[in-house]
Amino acid sequence: MKPLTCFKAYDIRGRLGFDLDEGIAYRIGAAFAVALNAKTVVLGRDVRASSEALAKSVAQGLIDQACEVLDLGLCGTEEMYFATLHFDADGGICVTASHNPMDYNGMKMVRAGSAPLDADTGLARIKELAEENAFKKRATLGTIRDVAGEARSVYVEHICEFVDVAALKPLKILVNAGHGAAGPTFDAIAERLAELGAPLVFERLFHEPDGTFPQGIPNPLLPENRPATADAVLASGADFGVAWDGDFDRCFFFDHTGAFIDGEYVVGLLAEAFLAKDPGATIIHDPRIIWNTQDLVAEAGGRSVQTRTGHAFIKQAMRDENAVYGGEMSAHHYFRDFVYCDSGMIPWLLVAELVSRHGPLTDLVAHRKAAFPSSGEINFTLEESNTAIARVRSEFEPEAISIDEMDGLGFDMGDWRFNLRSSNTEPVVRLNVEARGDAELVAEGVERVKRALLG
Repeated sequence: MKPLTCFKAYDIRGRLGFDLDEGIAYRIGAAFAVALNAKTVVLGRDVRASSEALAKSVAQGLIDQACEVLDLGLCGTEEMYFATLHFDADGGICVTASHNPMDYNGMKMVRAGSAPLDADTGLARIKELAEENAFKKRATLGTIRDVAGEARSVYVEHICEFVDVAALKPLKILVNAGHGAAGPTFDAIAERLAELGAPLVFERLFHEPDGTFPQGIPNPLLPENRPATADAVLASGADFGVAWDGDFDRCFFFDHTGAFIDGEYVVGLLAEAFLAKDPGATIIHDPRIIWNTQDLVAEAGGRSVQTRTGHAFIKQAMRDENAVYGGEMSAHHYFRDFVYCDSGMIPWLLVAELVSRHGPLTDLVAHRKAAFPSSGEINFTLEESNTAIARVRSEFEPEAISIDEMDGLGFDMGDWRFNLRSSNTEPVVRLNVEARGDAELVAEGVERVKRALLG
């Protein structure tokens, strides 16, 4: 029995032809049906050149195990989440590799009710069955049904309910789909907003889906990918800009000057907005950059709960705590009223309302950036990552006030803090540094950790 290397902590990612191919996709589809005893499964895919064929193979695996496949076609991962609940399906799969390189693909999966799926809740069993590959076709096969039109219609209607259209002022918003899956879904939302009377004007950049990604894989978290959006914001005179990754479950913001807004400040901004409407509510956040969010939540009378990085872990914490909102600094934003799942479309609507009510985006975050400066995520590709992380621990443990081992290593050094963790999806170590009111401490902290990390 050959191990399948495409199974990760909470989803599936792998190199095409090495870790993942159409045969493996078939086995995963069949295993998903058997492990979850599924009768109906929602299936979507992103725009990658390999995604359509992989999705067909997944569908066949499901059909051969007597599943009805509810086909969304090209969509965002969040549309799969919403459709899984809407159609009362036993699970959902989106074929996507999000921001991974061109020669990768993968899958994101949920259980009934769009509940998260990880090793403890079914993913380990799916892997085991797919590796055994002992499937037999059922006597009565399943079917496939196109539900794309209905699914998008109800999804769009629900998304638009997150914003008070009457509060919106005339704004120009630059949107960059990066030739990913976001374009058609965004257009459907924009059309519905116009019907509702929203006075918004949009400038579209790299809008048409194109699986060859002529501008490169859309991942605005990488600094080298930001200038195109920043320049377009300035050229168009937009009030702010939005850019998505390939399956648009992450969205990134730029203010009217073209400046990139780091994800932790967006988390704080949205947490504050939800607490204004729901005082005392619970906010979930990841362990990488925490001080700004914790401070804002405390000031607003809310309750902040830290949990492990990764969508499966955040979603479970959202459900366990009945949290109104959860955010990761990597630009995943989760909403209780969106099946406790992450969405890349809801945040820009909320920001449009905040800007309409309170003024420019840059002003909304400026004082928070000054109070809690941070480094942004810095990635290191290391061959001996465990040895390198051990060096860092040895260097900083004697002077640390506390060490948080929930996810990687979080060292509280008093006036500054850092988190160091290995990625769940890529062979890199990620560093984040923050401080209280002193940007120089951030720079000094980055250099100290870097020296220890690289030896």
